[in-house]
Amino acid sequence: MSSESPIQAIRLRHPWRNVFAVVLIAGAALFILDAAGRSAYDWPAVAKYVFDRRITQAAVNTLQLTVYSMIIAIVLGVILAIMRLSPNPVVKSVAWFYLWVFRGTPVYVQLVFWGLLSIIYQSIDIGIPFMEPFYSFQTNAALNTFTLAIIGLALNEAAYMAEIVRAGLLSVDRGQEEAATALGMSWFQTMRRVIVPQSMRIIIPPTGNEVISMLKTTSLVTAVPYSFDLYTRSRDISAETFNPIPMLIVASLWYLFFTSILMVGQHFLEKRFARGIGDRRPDKKGGAPIGTAAVPLVTGTQPTVVAPIQSTNPPAAPGRDGAK
Repeated sequence: MSSESPIQAIRLRHPWRNVFAVVLIAGAALFILDAAGRSAYDWPAVAKYVFDRRITQAAVNTLQLTVYSMIIAIVLGVILAIMRLSPNPVVKSVAWFYLWVFRGTPVYVQLVFWGLLSIIYQSIDIGIPFMEPFYSFQTNAALNTFTLAIIGLALNEAAYMAEIVRAGLLSVDRGQEEAATALGMSWFQTMRRVIVPQSMRIIIPPTGNEVISMLKTTSLVTAVPYSFDLYTRSRDISAETFNPIPMLIVASLWYLFFTSILMVGQHFLEKRFARGIGDRRPDKKGGAPIGTAAVPLVTGTQPTVVAPIQSTNPPAAPGRDGAK
């Protein structure tokens, strides 16, 4: 008896999945209908303030806090990651101590300390230690609350970015660095052409999450105190109108808007740096997947024999070294 027709796979049915999906959709629809008719949300007030000039300006300030803080944090995080990988025990210890302090204390507490910087250090002196300073600035005049908020957020985030970058660099096989060195590449060329491009697929996803987290962490800068971020500004308006719920919704809508843009950007960055990584997908244009085919079974009085698959592709041309 012989059979050349392929096996017809029957897709499994999962009725409970469909039931669960219907329950979720029904629950979401009921919540939306209930929220639309609930007076406590005060949707007319939401529509009134969502594009209010004070709110839009605060949204821009929040975005600036996020961008400036992340730029400083990424640069400082790369430096700290390299210090952590240094064979010098002093350099490695300094980086470890920095991470220990800034990861071990709450960001709100750190921001409070930065707000009290002018009390701890009344002036900023530039010069040679134990000698008359070349320049001296009053701390209050040199650093405003916006700058202090950026410094506080960036220094805290740098500790987390250092571990992310270090994990990405360690994910690249050590042999690739040795091979690049054998080819005569300098350390900078090795990092730029070999190590960093491969480590980016490890660094990008958590970095994107940290950017989104930083956007929401800016709501804590009131501890500095900086009062022109999105959350603090909406809270101040709600204190004037005695109606906090609509202003919370307004702030949430702006946070969701910025977060959605960042998530889209993160998706395309991950797709760009993950090219060639992962399992190959079978050709969708037709035919069987790579490495599989319907083979006839020859049975009878003789033992079962599986007919070999004949390749339709021509043999690959040998390379320069003669290997195929």
